[in-house]
Amino acid sequence: MSLKTLLRALVPKSVRRGIKHTFHAQFKQQIDWEYLPQGWRAAAQDPAVKGWNVADIRERYAENWHNLERHLSGSGPLGFWYESGADSADSLVPHNIHMSFAYALGLASRGQTRITMLDWGGGLGHYYALAQTLYPDLAIDYTCKEMPVFVEEGQRRHPQAHFHADDQVLDSTYDFVVASGSMHYEEDWKLLLARLARATSGYLYVARTPVVRSVPEFVFVQRPYAHGYNTEYISWALNVQSLLGMAQSCGLTLVREFVMGENPDIDHAPEPVKYAGFLFRAA
Repeated sequence: MSLKTLLRALVPKSVRRGIKHTFHAQFKQQIDWEYLPQGWRAAAQDPAVKGWNVADIRERYAENWHNLERHLSGSGPLGFWYESGADSADSLVPHNIHMSFAYALGLASRGQTRITMLDWGGGLGHYYALAQTLYPDLAIDYTCKEMPVFVEEGQRRHPQAHFHADDQVLDSTYDFVVASGSMHYEEDWKLLLARLARATSGYLYVARTPVVRSVPEFVFVQRPYAHGYNTEYISWALNVQSLLGMAQSCGLTLVREFVMGENPDIDHAPEPVKYAGFLFRAA
């Protein structure tokens, strides 16, 4: 057992948290999730907040791509994290995430043999690979909008797909639009939701979105140094009623809400945050 693990087991969480915040500058990288009362201004004030357009994340995804392919190639469960090289595939949270996506895709493609799909913030095309495995008889014209650092690698892995780094992908319409773990990183998330809605001719699936229910939306920072990512990113915790109200004003009808199972422990958050998913049908 490492010294860090031993101290974590012996020292109460409240004491550890107090030490970290007393010496915030020194221990900041050890605070994985933290409420930011100053909001999005923090991004401009802290050079450590680099967002997602960093090579570390792309390299981690690329290094573990073979693991994703291995899990998809068999008939075993899909409870694996695509960012991880772990052998196990029996984790409930990623299994739930993948099966929720499978339901959304199944509904969006019902009665069709070919669909168009936009994956907003789709990494290296992980959902595309999953979709091809789950629905091998479904032809998918796949478009992915990502940060510039991901585009070349994603296109190399999926030469038949379309990877773009600009917002012009929203000038077209798609049968199935996915924004999984991505919309809440946009400062003007309402504008983005409106644009995604206009690009949706069938179903819009907003997933892995941090939400609260009793307090207004707020901003927090995630510091994923423990995962090998030399960056920090700022995100919204969206109020569910605000999100659903905005969706309704965009002409979207809620079909189903999903429990993702990801519940980050955000220091000083005004309300505990849980990740949720929402499947909408376009007008």
